[in-house]
Amino acid sequence: MDNPKRRSDATTSSNPAPRRERLRFAAPKIVPKGLWRRVPPAIFPPILGLLGLALAWRAGIAHFGLPGGLSGLLDGVAAALAGFALLAYGGKLARRPSVLFDDLKLLPGRAGLGAGVVSIYMLAAVISAYAPGLARLLLVAGLAVHIAVLATLLAVFRAGPPEIRTITPAWHLNWVGFIVAARAAPLMGWTGLAEFLLFPCIAMASFIWLASARQLIAKRPPAPLRPMLAIHLAPLALSSTVAALTGYHTLAIIGGVASAALLGVLILSIRWITEAGFSPLWGAFTFPLAATTGLFWTLYALFGGEGLRLLASVLLIAATLIIPPIVFLIMREWASGRLPAKVNAAIA
Repeated sequence: MDNPKRRSDATTSSNPAPRRERLRFAAPKIVPKGLWRRVPPAIFPPILGLLGLALAWRAGIAHFGLPGGLSGLLDGVAAALAGFALLAYGGKLARRPSVLFDDLKLLPGRAGLGAGVVSIYMLAAVISAYAPGLARLLLVAGLAVHIAVLATLLAVFRAGPPEIRTITPAWHLNWVGFIVAARAAPLMGWTGLAEFLLFPCIAMASFIWLASARQLIAKRPPAPLRPMLAIHLAPLALSSTVAALTGYHTLAIIGGVASAALLGVLILSIRWITEAGFSPLWGAFTFPLAATTGLFWTLYALFGGEGLRLLASVLLIAATLIIPPIVFLIMREWASGRLPAKVNAAIA
């Protein structure tokens, strides 16, 4: 005769109760003494967003009747934070260069390092108004670093299991990140470079959008990873901005409409996207919002119109209320030592 308890257990196991997805953190690791041995790549997405916010305020500050010095102050804060973060991760690499390979094995590391590389381009854009020569040098250095990181990422893909090659929104940062260089190039007079990068980036972004759409239809992403869906907005907004700056105005208008539509979908889905609560992956909200804000200020500068000015102003206010708090929370996690463990950052 069957044991009723066993029957009950069997029924439970065949029909498990739904459980809420949660981040699973790795067991604590012993970190050797020394400065910057476990700098987490997750610091870079919010810093990238802060740099983008600085550029957006540079475009929009006059329309708020505020002194231009406030924009310069934000430029300085964003550039200093980005410079410090790049220096810290560079110190980690100097201790053990192969740590780059280890960080790229994990999704938060791939997303964070992608943002770290393109933050070099964005830093160049921010300082271009103050030190054009240094900005050009940074842009060229960023291109070299980007190519080196992609070569390492390909090696990781070849050596790792098949699932590591699954297309994710982070692919935009790694493979379409050159669009940020295209965004910075016109500020330094290199419009030709921006045009050269624009259409290959649009093609690669389109491939990632289509693949991601198929995945989203087939299976919902787990709640902790949903904030990364916001990354899909960034290449759309940046491509449209570059199109506007390089004279492809029709393409810029189409991109602006598409960016507004995608932003609207993300806003309507925000409760679902943030279901798992705050995590370091919320850095993925910052730079797409900053890029979209910058796009609409660029479109307003080109075409004028009260509607565009109002939309750009609302986005700038919203970005200012959202991005700095996320930056603060993630930087506080880093300063407290909790962030490296949460994202399982590699140790040099």
